[in-house]
Amino acid sequence: MNIKFCGAAREVTGSCHLITLSDGYKILLDCGLYQGYDKDEEVENRKWAFNPADINCVILSHAHIDHSGKLPRLFKDGFRGIVHCTHATRSLCAIMLLDSAYIHVRDAEYYNKKFAEKEGQPFRQPLYTGKDVELCMDNFITYGYYRWIDIRKGVSIKFTDAGHILGSAAITMKIVEEDGEKVLGFTGDIGRPARPILRDPQPMPEVDCLICESTYGDKTHLSRPGEEEKLLNIVTKTCVENGGKLLIPAFSVGRTQEIVHLLDRLETSGQLPFIPVYVDSPLAVNATQVFGSHPECYDNDLSEYLLTDDNPFGFNNLIYVRNVEISKQLNTSLEPSIIISASGMMTAGRVKHHLYHTIDKSRNTLLIVGYCAPQTPCGQIRQGKAFIKIFGEIKPVRAS
Repeated sequence: MNIKFCGAAREVTGSCHLITLSDGYKILLDCGLYQGYDKDEEVENRKWAFNPADINCVILSHAHIDHSGKLPRLFKDGFRGIVHCTHATRSLCAIMLLDSAYIHVRDAEYYNKKFAEKEGQPFRQPLYTGKDVELCMDNFITYGYYRWIDIRKGVSIKFTDAGHILGSAAITMKIVEEDGEKVLGFTGDIGRPARPILRDPQPMPEVDCLICESTYGDKTHLSRPGEEEKLLNIVTKTCVENGGKLLIPAFSVGRTQEIVHLLDRLETSGQLPFIPVYVDSPLAVNATQVFGSHPECYDNDLSEYLLTDDNPFGFNNLIYVRNVEISKQLNTSLEPSIIISASGMMTAGRVKHHLYHTIDKSRNTLLIVGYCAPQTPCGQIRQGKAFIKIFGEIKPVRAS
């Protein structure tokens, strides 16, 4: 058996690991997009460290785009095998990969209009389209947690709840070759214990070799009670005392639902101030509906909470925004409010427009709730930059 690391080794994004067995059978663990904010992103995502047509199957840990987002391209370039994953992972991939395809098509159109037509640069094709996603999704096979599945002779896998996002899994592989049985483990992304919504990450079986992520290996996080209290204090300070907007850039899947559920709990307990809360991301709206259809992934706390509140992702002052005109109105509105929007690193999407309209006013607050690559707008703000360039304009950072 040979292991080749094709992404997310000594870096965070683009998870992809190639396992080649002694008889030449090739297995990919994840097939994620490289995500950054630099000129290398487009180039990196069009390259392969192997021939896609030679891959026999993919085992997918979870639906985040830096783990699943290159699957349609894999099919476009010749892969015709099966993608193995959990039930909820497939449900999320169905909406997330289509959203990703839409972004790639729009990015190619923008590039061709700005550079190819005006400056004579070569025209660019999208990384993949919705048709490639359709072919990809037809080849998913899904499973529940905690049972061994034979994917071919001599290879069986087990998915263990990783507690990271809905359907996320650590992968254990039993591989029988001429020199005996070996057990290989791949953590995928590891969740944190005592998180809202999802079960805690569960122990994997004992393994001989482990591929492990370490994104937050050097960071100590707040505990859940501390998070709720801090969130409430920030809401009160920004929206009630300052009369400003609280802008929360959040990944559409996972982090958005956590924030919404924390606000739901605060509203149910009577602590949340009476202000409008907007989830301004079509993908987040769709993803939240998927969360509602997979209660098998909920932890005991949320299952008990459902006995008193049958909608853990909705309350009176919460508005899910799909219409782009309503999103534009939020930019110029002066009412105190909470806006949760994507993308999480503020590299694109509706949140970038909200950032443009809020960052230069001291009454507002930007609440960063997830990982930010250093070169992204979110990362630059975390570094304490006094000015930031948005849509070609230099804006002073006056918001908290």
